[in-house]
Amino acid sequence: MFRDDDLGLAEVRKICLGFPGAFEKISWGRPVFCAPKMFVMYGGSAKTDVKGEYLQYPYSILVKVDESDRKALEQDTRFFFPAYMGPFGWLGMNFKTRKKVDWDEVRELVDASFRLIAPKKLVKQLDEV
Repeated sequence: MFRDDDLGLAEVRKICLGFPGAFEKISWGRPVFCAPKMFVMYGGSAKTDVKGEYLQYPYSILVKVDESDRKALEQDTRFFFPAYMGPFGWLGMNFKTRKKVDWDEVRELVDASFRLIAPKKLVKQLDEV
C-alpha cells in the first residue's frame, strides 16, 4: 500500500522518529508511528457518499487533533475525515492539495498528536529537550 519513496514519507519518518520513545511499524498495510500507542499514520481513506466506496489519500497523514483545533482544521480543504479513525478524534491531512508541503505545520500537527497520545513521561521528555 506504500513505497519508501512516496511523497512526504521520508519527511514524516524523520519528524515522527524524532519524538521520545517513537518507533515505526506497519499496521493495516501502512507505516504507523507509535510511542507506544499510534500517534501518526501515513496514508488513509475517507468514506464517500456512495455506499461502500472509499476515497484513497495515499500521500497523507492521520493525526489525533485537539477538539479546540478541529473546527478550524475542518475548514481547510487539505483535511479530511478519515474512515475508521475519524470518530475517535483523528483528521487526515492530504499532501497532494498543494504544490509544496509546509513541514513546519506538519511538525506542529505531529507534536499535538503525540502530546494527546503519548504517556506523560514521554511528553515530559519532549518538553525537556
